[in-house]
Amino acid sequence: MRTVLISGASVGGPALAYWLHRHGFTTTVVERAPAPRPGGYAVDFRGASLKVLDRMGILAEVEGRATRMGSMVYVNEAGKAVASTTPEAFSGELEVLRGDLVDILYELTAATTEYLFDDSIASLDQDESGVDVVFESGLRRRFDLVIGADGLHSNVRRLAFGPESSYVHDLGYYASVFTVENHLGLDHTGRIFTEPGKTVGTCSARDNAEAKALFYFASEPLSYDRRDVPAQQTIVAERFADIGWEVPRLLDGMRTAPDFYFDSISQIKLDSYSRGRVALVDDAGYCASPLSGMGTSLAIVGAYVLAGELHAAAGDHTVAFREYDVRMRGFVAACQKQGVDGARWFIPGSKWFMLLRNLTFRTLPYLPWRRLIDEMPLKVGNAIELTTYEDLPRRPAAPRP
Repeated sequence: MRTVLISGASVGGPALAYWLHRHGFTTTVVERAPAPRPGGYAVDFRGASLKVLDRMGILAEVEGRATRMGSMVYVNEAGKAVASTTPEAFSGELEVLRGDLVDILYELTAATTEYLFDDSIASLDQDESGVDVVFESGLRRRFDLVIGADGLHSNVRRLAFGPESSYVHDLGYYASVFTVENHLGLDHTGRIFTEPGKTVGTCSARDNAEAKALFYFASEPLSYDRRDVPAQQTIVAERFADIGWEVPRLLDGMRTAPDFYFDSISQIKLDSYSRGRVALVDDAGYCASPLSGMGTSLAIVGAYVLAGELHAAAGDHTVAFREYDVRMRGFVAACQKQGVDGARWFIPGSKWFMLLRNLTFRTLPYLPWRRLIDEMPLKVGNAIELTTYEDLPRRPAAPRP
């Protein structure tokens, strides 16, 4: 029980490959993209995930790529500040750009993991001793285990668990994120403008050399082609066509953005994170939504726990997958609850609630229970007790398979 195929080379996949290699497994990662995906929005770390980064030996490197983002300022249509958040509320204990994290994880594992880029899994066929995999390229291989770390719209989950509609729970919102010019001259900070059911923001990135545009809106389920970027951009443009502030300029930058992202804000809820010899990690198994601020923490912690349980069970996947499920279940629930609560505050459904939110942010520094409120996200980040599976010496880098 030593060969593992992992689908997805974003965060959870390479993190899992790292820990599996540390525990003596042979790993292969397949990724549909032709190379590690650049760009993307900022991702946060809180609580237990920082301990995992430290155990991986990359905490200092990740900290070196930190966005060092300060407060996010809520503004009215004229650009006047009406409220602000603390840096920790928006960016967690440590924040980096997703593309930077992907680079770090890929470099960490490239010498010890076989990477198959520009390919994907076409079919899975399990039996008592392994999984036969056919790739879209025509390649055929057999593995002891297959792990899906391929996102909200997981291909592995579809093949092994069934239709996506059975597990995706939409929260009633959509999000778009892309890179634009830092035309406001933001210095490690951001601006957010809100109307009922719609939130637009822009924040500096890469030491203020560029900015990220953030568009969120409430909506009934939309029908669109996930591979048709121009059609998705049209959806965003139409939804925000009547909004002032800096929105027209941000929309102008959208059409030429190199890393446009658009998707529903959804959660994945499963009664089990495994089916036979196939298991799920990261958003594929328990997406908490971008508004939870916990997606990357879940991915890093989940990879650590899954690999550790396979090691502790001496490769017995039935035991390991059961223990993985038990250990992650409460942590996932806490993170997903934060995703639901965060959406209500970040995208208020009414002017009354929007005013209440702004008033809360303005008065929070003077409230005696401010510290308790500030510590709530940290409490969620620590809603799991990490097991020390084994104090392993660092393995020397092996030749790439």
